[in-house]
Amino acid sequence: MDPNALPFDSDAMLAGLREWVECESPTYDAPAVNRMMDIASRALILAGARIERVAGRSGFGDCVRATFPHATPNEPGILLMGHLDTVHPTGTLSRLSFRQEGNRAWGPGILDMKGGNYLSLEAIRQLQHAGLQTKLPITVLFTSDEEVGSPSTRDLIEAEASRHKYILVPEPARPGGGVVTGRYAIARFNLEATGRPSHAGASLGAGRSAIREMARKLIEIEDMTTENCTFSVGVIHGGQWVNCVTTTCSGEALSMAKRQEDLDRGVAAMLALRGSSNEVQFKVTRGVTRPVWEPNARGMALYETASKIARGLGYAINPQSSGGGSDGNFTGAMGIATLDGLGVAGAGAHTLDEHIQIDSLAYRGKLMAGLLMELS
Repeated sequence: MDPNALPFDSDAMLAGLREWVECESPTYDAPAVNRMMDIASRALILAGARIERVAGRSGFGDCVRATFPHATPNEPGILLMGHLDTVHPTGTLSRLSFRQEGNRAWGPGILDMKGGNYLSLEAIRQLQHAGLQTKLPITVLFTSDEEVGSPSTRDLIEAEASRHKYILVPEPARPGGGVVTGRYAIARFNLEATGRPSHAGASLGAGRSAIREMARKLIEIEDMTTENCTFSVGVIHGGQWVNCVTTTCSGEALSMAKRQEDLDRGVAAMLALRGSSNEVQFKVTRGVTRPVWEPNARGMALYETASKIARGLGYAINPQSSGGGSDGNFTGAMGIATLDGLGVAGAGAHTLDEHIQIDSLAYRGKLMAGLLMELS
């Protein structure tokens, strides 16, 4: 099957994608995520899928599992896996409205990763309209908490992945159109500084500021960064009254490494951090972790298949290991053939400049359709 023959239309795809983008779905807003799951479920049902809704837990939204009719439905097949939560809080549309200029389109989550999820669904629809049957059954799994490390869905992802032969993850394409054949290990940490309260005007010297201690530790943590392991503090909460010396201050930190052993050393260093003096306390607890996914023979064979299809479409896709975690970390670490970064091209993920290259909806959609047909 020549995927070039399939009538993908980027403009029509963008029009359909707009509804997904304008349904804001930040991770911590479970009702909003569930509204997005409703939209995706309807689209999957119209495409002929059988839908199972998996109730959310720990305050997160639901997940959706969709299976498509196939002659051998119980054979290990292809799992298309993506998340529908975004980092953009509700109301971001007022500053990052859906808009199109030339070959670019903007909107919250349009690149990471609603565009990739939508083109994957379109690939399935195109094959159906052409009357083509894939060699392997296809399952789609949309999850709700990837942007915070998948704390409530990792077990679901790993259980579903274990029943499949191939995992395709339409996260954004890498710069230059590359795909992802491995990802770095990532650990998250919760930080807590505890000081001593006092009136900031009347008795400043009697207090010990938790904010000041957190500021000291922020610098210490980020100065631990090396070529092998990076550290960053991305969230800080502290204080309620400007005339009070703050008793508590909390934060969140992230560490990333190319090798698991480097991350393990970084984790040990983080957990060993203590207060700067005996008058303040500083505590680090470990959050969710994504294991390192190192390129392996199965994944590279899957990449070679994709690369051959891409060349037939007139472009190249280079393999690379990537920073920035995805749920492909889990499946790749399990040893299942996984190919990530199959989504749309663009830039500005997680920012107010998040945008896609519109024409990539079609040519990356054709790549996905070719993979679905080729894999056996």
